[in-house]
Amino acid sequence: MRKNTLSVCLGSLLALSGFVPAVAGAEDLMDIYREAVANDPVLASADARRLVVAEGVPQARAALLPQLSAGLNLQQFHPAYSNNTNDDGTPVNGGDGHSRQRDLTLNLDQTVVDLSKFARERQAKQTAEAQDATYRGELQDLYVRTTQAYFNVLVAQDQVEIFSSYEDAYKQEFDQVKVLHDKGLAPEADLTQSQAYYLFVKSQRVDLDNALKDARRALQQLTGKEPGTLKTLREDLPMDRPTPDDANAWVTQAMEQNPAVVAGTHLVKADEHSVNAARSGHLPTLNLAVGYDKLGAWSNVNRGGAGYGPGSTTIGLVLSVPLFSGGLTQSQVRQAIHQRDADQGDLEGSRRQAARDAYNYYNLIIAGIGQVNDARVAADAAKKSLASLRAGYDIGTQSLTNVVVAIQIQANVRSQYTELRHQFIVNKLLLKRTVGAAELKDIEEINRLLQ
Repeated sequence: MRKNTLSVCLGSLLALSGFVPAVAGAEDLMDIYREAVANDPVLASADARRLVVAEGVPQARAALLPQLSAGLNLQQFHPAYSNNTNDDGTPVNGGDGHSRQRDLTLNLDQTVVDLSKFARERQAKQTAEAQDATYRGELQDLYVRTTQAYFNVLVAQDQVEIFSSYEDAYKQEFDQVKVLHDKGLAPEADLTQSQAYYLFVKSQRVDLDNALKDARRALQQLTGKEPGTLKTLREDLPMDRPTPDDANAWVTQAMEQNPAVVAGTHLVKADEHSVNAARSGHLPTLNLAVGYDKLGAWSNVNRGGAGYGPGSTTIGLVLSVPLFSGGLTQSQVRQAIHQRDADQGDLEGSRRQAARDAYNYYNLIIAGIGQVNDARVAADAAKKSLASLRAGYDIGTQSLTNVVVAIQIQANVRSQYTELRHQFIVNKLLLKRTVGAAELKDIEEINRLLQ
């Protein structure tokens, strides 16, 4: 029994020591990111919305360009039947005779002065800029979502491995106590206690198995395919402070360059142009109009008179002065102002959120350096303690219970260490995302930390 227990403890020690052999052919973060870029529905929707809004610019500009149209009007006339006849007995109107008339028109209209159209074009440009900023934010969000989902799988794998290791140890303890109890060498309380410990840890391990499955499903949600074996985060990580090492510098940058702030700024500018466009509804407009008209007529009664007449060309300026529109223009002005005020409120909220996030992630990184280092020292100490207790158990000076407790302590410390070191990397990426500076090279740098 002792030999089997020691084997389990040794396996637990290896599992908790952080030694993870490299797996040939395993997927890395860049593999997952490439799949996410090609298949993530959130990014695809953001890209489509960006293209939709971008089409508003040429549509608004089209109203300022010449408007050319052509028309052809064809009419056929059938005179009413008459009882009057000619000397030869034929009807005066030719019986079933008819005439046709064709009217060819060509019109050119060019805006000369219409301030609302100019304002609408500028509004469309600012709205497109806002959507571009939103898309860039979604792309940076994909960096974070991919890294977070990838690391969630790694952390969940570690948690399952850790809990499985000391679940086996508790099972061995329970089996040993049961044998002793059956021989009358252990009380009933020891048996029920060891059984309770074992079943409790087993239940936790089952929950962690489900969490791992869900983490892999979350990764599949990004890429659209079942992930394979993933490379893990190596043990030695660079624990660098942010550059610049000043929280206020990061906050200032976030309040200016955060994608939500940039998008909100463009929206407010677009709203200003929308207000100007609405107010222009009170102003006169001036258009240049050029028209060409050519009329032709044919008749099967009066033969020989068919053909087009001379064409006529008209050129002029059309001045339109709005007088009263039932209050429509005033309402549109008020509506545009209210929309601008709403977007200004959203912009201020985005600025404050960006400042808060910048402070938070900066502080998390600074604190994380000490936390990761402390957790590493604690993990090493727990490993040494377990080795000492194992040696004592081998010579009979330590109980199996003490060894199992040491495994549990090391498992908890190792679990915390795993979470802290992965989250430290994510927090650095989140800080860059908050200030709108996350780039593909950041993902490449994280990928180089995998093995």
